[in-house]
Amino acid sequence: MSTTPSIGTFETTATDADSRARTGRLWTAHGPIDTPVFMPVGTQATVKALEPRDLVENDASIILGNTYHLLLRPGPEVIANAGGLHKFMNWPRPILTDSGGFQVFSLAKMRKLTPDGCWFNSHLDGRRIFLGPRESMEMQRILGSDIAMAFDECLPWPCERERAEKSVAITLEWAKMSLDAPHAPGQLVFGIVQGGIYDDIRRKCAEALVQMDFPGYAIGGVSVGEPEEAMYQAVEASVPYLPVEKPRYVMGLGVMTQMAECVARGIDMFDCVLPTRIARHGTAVTRCGNVAIKAAKWEKDLGPVEDGCNCYCCRNFTRSYVRHLLHAGEILGVRLLTIHNVHRLCSFMREMREAIASGRFSEWKDELHKQQRKERQ
Repeated sequence: MSTTPSIGTFETTATDADSRARTGRLWTAHGPIDTPVFMPVGTQATVKALEPRDLVENDASIILGNTYHLLLRPGPEVIANAGGLHKFMNWPRPILTDSGGFQVFSLAKMRKLTPDGCWFNSHLDGRRIFLGPRESMEMQRILGSDIAMAFDECLPWPCERERAEKSVAITLEWAKMSLDAPHAPGQLVFGIVQGGIYDDIRRKCAEALVQMDFPGYAIGGVSVGEPEEAMYQAVEASVPYLPVEKPRYVMGLGVMTQMAECVARGIDMFDCVLPTRIARHGTAVTRCGNVAIKAAKWEKDLGPVEDGCNCYCCRNFTRSYVRHLLHAGEILGVRLLTIHNVHRLCSFMREMREAIASGRFSEWKDELHKQQRKERQ
């Protein structure tokens, strides 16, 4: 008789013969996650414009919450009173929470770094706040997320070597503090590999984190303005030193071709605000590239947002209608495009899993690049 694997178990279910691509399943307190997976971002306890049932209907198996923003608003007391983030937002599936480290990094002009964390000014009201590994992990314990990220320092790009070395030393100290802090029942903690563009520093960071034995590992400091090849270099400098029996996560990435290339390099998990953000600006994610639905050429077009798509938006509405809503400032236009974009990326990950499982990942990836290049011509 089969039994459900314990929380934190990561099973590799298929591998690609020509790359590091693989499919897997990560078991969490709120159910399994099939990988490779894309996580829609729910910064403030909501994926913008969507209801939880929209996410379920569009095959989102896990979403991301933001520790920094939820700490400021509504605050730990409100979420604790509700029984945790899952109950507060009525989301039944897994949640990953970031540590707040990236948001503190983005507030560089308003922060002061100390050995125990960072003092910074709230972007909401300017009040002085301290956030370090202890504070971050306590907030994530209250949130009750399935996966909590260790508190780290996210480096800017470019970054001098001496700065990267000092930052990684701090990140490793904070990683140990994050791992040792109290956690919610069943909560998994992922370590974050930093090191900028320096391969040897990333290797040192990865090996030190592996010695701490985290349930999973993220590759941080990417998608911060660096060239695409530098991003791939960061992944390639980190993955070989991370255990194959643990999931690997690239933070802040949501471009289809880039995710496919990172999967080929051994990555299992992704998140990004891209699909919801560009929807608010009238842009659709499609298999052949992004499409500006607000453009004049769609004014009388009675086709769906994306040919062949079976999301709620594409099954029921036309480009002409969605364009009209966007130009009229109607909320429904943003909502329909957001449904489509989240559906597209979740469907894309399912296609990728199927391609790996059937032994045709390389051909599938090549075809993806051809489609994207054709659209740009």
